[in-house]
Amino acid sequence: MRKNKLSHLLEPSLRLYFLCLLVFAGVTALFSRPAALAELAVVLVLYLYFRRSNAHRQKEIIQYIESVTCNMDTATKDTMVNAPLPMVIFRPENDEVIWSNDRFLQITGEREHLFDTKLTAAVPDFSSRWLMEGKTECPTEVLLGERRFQVFGHLVRTEDSGARGYLATTYWVDVTDLADVRDLYYAARPVAAILMLDNYEELMKGIPDNARSALRSEIDQRLDQWAAPAQGLFCRYDRDRYLFLFEEHFLAQFQEGKFSVLDAVHEVVSPNGLPATVSIGIGRDADTLEELFQYASLSVEMALSRGGDQAVIKNKFNFEFYGGRTKELEKRTKVKSRVMANALGELVADASRVFVMGHKFPDLDCIGAAAGVCAIARKKGAPVNIVKEAGQNPASEMMEKLSQLPEYQGVFLSVQDAILAADVNALLVVVDTNRPEQVVSQDLLEACNKVAVIDHHRRAATYIANAALNFHEPYASSASELVTELLQYLLESADLRKAEAEALLAGITLDTKQFTMRTGSRTFEAAAFLRRSGADTGDVKKLFQNDLEGTIARYDIIQNARMYRNDIAVARVDHPVGRITAAQAADELLNISGIDTSFVLFPDGEGRVILSARSMGDVNVQVILEKLGGGGNAATAGAQVPGKSVDEVTKDLLRAIDQYLEEE
Repeated sequence: MRKNKLSHLLEPSLRLYFLCLLVFAGVTALFSRPAALAELAVVLVLYLYFRRSNAHRQKEIIQYIESVTCNMDTATKDTMVNAPLPMVIFRPENDEVIWSNDRFLQITGEREHLFDTKLTAAVPDFSSRWLMEGKTECPTEVLLGERRFQVFGHLVRTEDSGARGYLATTYWVDVTDLADVRDLYYAARPVAAILMLDNYEELMKGIPDNARSALRSEIDQRLDQWAAPAQGLFCRYDRDRYLFLFEEHFLAQFQEGKFSVLDAVHEVVSPNGLPATVSIGIGRDADTLEELFQYASLSVEMALSRGGDQAVIKNKFNFEFYGGRTKELEKRTKVKSRVMANALGELVADASRVFVMGHKFPDLDCIGAAAGVCAIARKKGAPVNIVKEAGQNPASEMMEKLSQLPEYQGVFLSVQDAILAADVNALLVVVDTNRPEQVVSQDLLEACNKVAVIDHHRRAATYIANAALNFHEPYASSASELVTELLQYLLESADLRKAEAEALLAGITLDTKQFTMRTGSRTFEAAAFLRRSGADTGDVKKLFQNDLEGTIARYDIIQNARMYRNDIAVARVDHPVGRITAAQAADELLNISGIDTSFVLFPDGEGRVILSARSMGDVNVQVILEKLGGGGNAATAGAQVPGKSVDEVTKDLLRAIDQYLEEE
């Protein structure tokens, strides 16, 4: 290496050496001409030898380079023609084939060349977009006849007639055998399902033993018939629970059939006239059998929290929902309320401070439930704060009324102050929502170590996990009703302030549409307790009064309503309106004969479209608005769609309605 560097250093200066020799010869001539002539002769001979050897060496180098280049070209051409992999060179901008080897012609079934033809003509499923995106491997396998190929390639920039373009060289690897083994592996993976009879207690109540046996036998027969084609393991492991293990390739059949077992079980009716319902929780794509069973357990819990009578599939990333269209029935027991009340009382008593937080843009049900939790904290002697959202909201009047009470001085707290006041022993009670993205502050939710959730909405794919207490009852009319049930076990009627009782009663009144929707015996029991606690129904009614301007705006929305699918009213407004007004308009539309379901859409002026949906019960509006990112329950739902116009959201809504009705 040092020798090469030295030669490269000296070689450019040889002419300088000859010049120095000539100078020395000239100096010598001053003293001796014969000696100078001898030196000149030697210098001349050396120079001629240098020129000749240098020319010869350059010629050899050029010959060597030409030889290597020729050999490389020959090797390159031979490699391309006789490559073991199918190859094709084409222009990615128009898929025009430039060249292909014989192996590529063989896999495409072409006997002659593909010049001047489109690559997509020979391989219809191929797209070269991934090459233009700078990738060197096609993200999907390419199907060619009965074989599957993984395609690799790269781009070369070219200039033709002054215009720049690209040439793509692709190599096609046959992965059919590998793909078949992979597909067989995925198809044979185990899937765990837990089937649970939702209303087992109600079905078996008040009927003789022989009728119970016949009823159980008929249900088992329907479930066995549904599970038999999968050739899996199906067994009962509890009085109302079944375990079903099968291979994953059968799951697609159940999905295509939309879990027909749900309807088959409906046909089983108890002597009391009550149809049986079943919830199915399925776990798939797990690393271990233990994790698979956990997925199935979470799925069946999700199905029950959404009202039951549906199937839920969970993998590593999300949930899928099937069914869940039937009207929810009241299936709560006071035992659970008593247990939840004792657990909440202990959490509140042990907390250094209690924060109560609802959903964004809180309504009367949200504030009513929060006021009930404040009464529990006051009874247990724990400091309590309600986290308020900046700006006006539907419950502003009730919040103002509560803030005038001596017990509520300093209770309402901003989000920033709440985060600063939270410590490791603080308890956060979330009311009237179970979705983390809907709470007033997700930062506060993450800052609190202990969280309790009290909600009546059907659970969505995203929900508050790992809560210390989760009182979630989708069969309840409102969060205020659930909190009122807890109050009955934790304090006396005299411990509840009149304004708190009215806030709770207003929340129930709001969500039940004046006690006409989603009401059960427990709803009226809760209302009776609040009435005994001092709630004035006249004062509650005043909370629902509207001014003249709001009334005119509401009827303006109703005038824009158009009928869709016979009994569905869709009212769209192109200018911002109040959310309360829009919700009231949706309620008012249900008072019109021939309308069973209503939807109201309007822009909020902040780049979002707001939807309010109401139903008399036959149509589950929550299932429809879930497709637009919303939620709620079967009779009342809402959604906020960002980044779209009212026209676009209207089209999406009509498409979701069509899909819902076609799947029935």
